[in-house]
Amino acid sequence: MPYIAQLALVVADYDEAIRFYVDKLNFTLVEDTPLSDTKRWVRISPPGSPTDGPGCQLLLAKATDDEQHSRVGNQTGGRVFLFLNTDDFWRDFDQMTRKGIQFVREPTEQPYGIVAVFADLYGNLWDLIGPTVSAKN
Repeated sequence: MPYIAQLALVVADYDEAIRFYVDKLNFTLVEDTPLSDTKRWVRISPPGSPTDGPGCQLLLAKATDDEQHSRVGNQTGGRVFLFLNTDDFWRDFDQMTRKGIQFVREPTEQPYGIVAVFADLYGNLWDLIGPTVSAKN
Protein backbone atom coordinates (compact mmCIF):
# COMPACT_ATOMS: atom_id res chain seq x y z
CA MET A 1 0.00 0.00 0.00
CA PRO A 2 1.59 3.33 -1.02
CA TYR A 3 2.10 6.05 1.58
CA ILE A 4 3.97 9.32 1.84
CA ALA A 5 7.28 8.51 3.50
CA GLN A 6 9.08 11.85 3.40
CA LEU A 7 8.52 15.50 2.61
CA ALA A 8 11.53 17.51 1.47
CA LEU A 9 12.25 20.62 3.51
CA VAL A 10 14.74 22.93 1.81
CA VAL A 11 17.30 24.20 4.33
CA ALA A 12 20.31 26.50 4.21
CA ASP A 13 22.55 24.22 6.27
CA TYR A 14 22.16 20.60 7.37
CA ASP A 15 23.73 20.97 10.80
CA GLU A 16 21.89 24.11 11.89
CA ALA A 17 18.58 22.55 10.77
CA ILE A 18 19.34 19.32 12.65
CA ARG A 19 20.18 21.31 15.81
CA PHE A 20 16.92 23.26 15.59
CA TYR A 21 14.65 20.30 15.00
CA VAL A 22 16.37 17.92 17.42
CA ASP A 23 17.20 20.38 20.23
CA LYS A 24 14.19 22.69 20.10
CA LEU A 25 11.39 20.51 18.74
CA ASN A 26 12.61 17.16 20.14
CA PHE A 27 12.61 15.48 16.73
CA THR A 28 14.60 12.30 16.27
CA LEU A 29 17.50 12.24 13.84
CA VAL A 30 16.59 9.08 11.95
CA GLU A 31 19.41 9.11 9.41
CA ASP A 32 22.33 11.28 8.37
CA THR A 33 24.17 9.59 5.51
CA PRO A 34 26.80 11.40 3.42
CA LEU A 35 26.14 10.99 -0.32
CA SER A 36 28.99 13.23 -1.55
CA ASP A 37 31.22 15.97 -0.21
CA THR A 38 28.27 18.39 -0.28
CA LYS A 39 25.11 16.24 -0.17
CA ARG A 40 23.64 14.22 2.69
CA TRP A 41 20.52 12.11 3.15
CA VAL A 42 19.11 13.55 6.40
CA ARG A 43 15.79 12.30 7.78
CA ILE A 44 14.13 13.57 10.95
CA SER A 45 10.95 12.51 12.66
CA PRO A 46 8.68 14.16 15.26
CA PRO A 47 8.63 12.65 18.76
CA GLY A 48 6.49 9.53 18.93
CA SER A 49 6.49 8.96 15.17
CA PRO A 50 7.69 5.69 13.69
CA THR A 51 11.27 5.86 12.45
CA ASP A 52 10.68 3.08 9.94
CA GLY A 53 7.64 1.84 8.09
CA PRO A 54 4.46 3.88 7.53
CA GLY A 55 4.71 7.42 8.79
CA CYS A 56 5.88 10.70 7.36
CA GLN A 57 9.34 12.10 8.01
CA LEU A 58 11.08 15.27 6.90
CA LEU A 59 13.97 14.96 4.49
CA LEU A 60 16.28 17.92 5.00
CA ALA A 61 17.44 19.03 1.56
CA LYS A 62 20.25 21.59 1.43
CA ALA A 63 19.68 24.39 -1.07
CA THR A 64 22.35 24.32 -3.78
CA ASP A 65 21.51 27.18 -6.15
CA ASP A 66 19.91 30.64 -6.12
CA GLU A 67 16.43 29.37 -6.92
CA GLN A 68 16.51 26.80 -4.10
CA HIS A 69 17.96 29.36 -1.67
CA SER A 70 15.05 31.67 -2.51
CA ARG A 71 12.67 28.97 -1.23
CA VAL A 72 14.37 28.43 2.15
CA GLY A 73 11.84 29.53 4.74
CA ASN A 74 9.09 30.15 2.22
CA GLN A 75 8.23 26.92 0.45
CA THR A 76 4.52 27.74 0.44
CA GLY A 77 4.44 31.47 -0.26
CA GLY A 78 3.75 32.46 3.34
CA ARG A 79 1.05 29.89 4.11
CA VAL A 80 1.32 27.36 6.92
CA PHE A 81 3.38 24.53 5.46
CA LEU A 82 3.51 21.75 8.05
CA PHE A 83 1.19 20.52 10.80
CA LEU A 84 2.54 19.12 14.06
CA ASN A 85 -0.12 17.27 16.03
CA THR A 86 0.21 16.64 19.75
CA ASP A 87 -1.77 14.78 22.37
CA ASP A 88 -1.15 17.59 24.90
CA PHE A 89 -1.19 21.05 23.35
CA TRP A 90 -0.36 23.09 26.46
CA ARG A 91 2.53 20.83 27.50
CA ASP A 92 4.18 21.16 24.10
CA PHE A 93 3.30 24.84 23.63
CA ASP A 94 4.89 25.68 27.01
CA GLN A 95 7.97 23.54 26.30
CA MET A 96 8.44 25.07 22.85
CA THR A 97 8.04 28.59 24.24
CA ARG A 98 10.68 27.89 26.92
CA LYS A 99 13.04 26.69 24.19
CA GLY A 100 12.64 29.94 22.27
CA ILE A 101 10.27 28.86 19.51
CA GLN A 102 8.65 31.94 17.96
CA PHE A 103 4.86 31.69 17.89
CA VAL A 104 3.48 34.09 15.30
CA ARG A 105 -0.19 33.42 16.07
CA GLU A 106 -1.46 32.81 19.57
CA PRO A 107 -3.44 29.66 20.47
CA THR A 108 -7.07 29.63 19.40
CA GLU A 109 -9.78 27.01 19.61
CA GLN A 110 -10.97 25.71 16.27
CA PRO A 111 -13.52 22.98 15.50
CA TYR A 112 -10.60 20.52 15.03
CA GLY A 113 -8.68 21.48 18.20
CA ILE A 114 -6.41 24.10 19.72
CA VAL A 115 -3.99 25.59 17.21
CA ALA A 116 -1.09 28.05 17.30
CA VAL A 117 1.25 28.98 14.46
CA PHE A 118 5.01 28.99 14.92
CA ALA A 119 7.97 29.68 12.67
CA ASP A 120 10.94 27.37 12.29
CA LEU A 121 14.51 28.65 12.14
CA TYR A 122 14.07 29.75 8.52
CA GLY A 123 10.57 31.20 8.82
CA ASN A 124 8.50 28.29 7.50
CA LEU A 125 5.13 28.36 9.24
CA TRP A 126 3.85 25.38 11.19
CA ASP A 127 0.59 24.69 13.01
CA LEU A 128 0.87 23.10 16.44
CA ILE A 129 -2.46 21.32 16.87
CA GLY A 130 -3.83 19.55 19.93
CA PRO A 131 -7.21 18.31 21.03
CA THR A 132 -9.67 20.46 22.94
CA VAL A 133 -11.76 18.88 25.64
CA SER A 134 -14.71 18.75 23.23
CA ALA A 135 -12.51 17.43 20.40
CA LYS A 136 -11.38 14.51 22.59
CA ASN A 137 -14.94 13.21 22.96
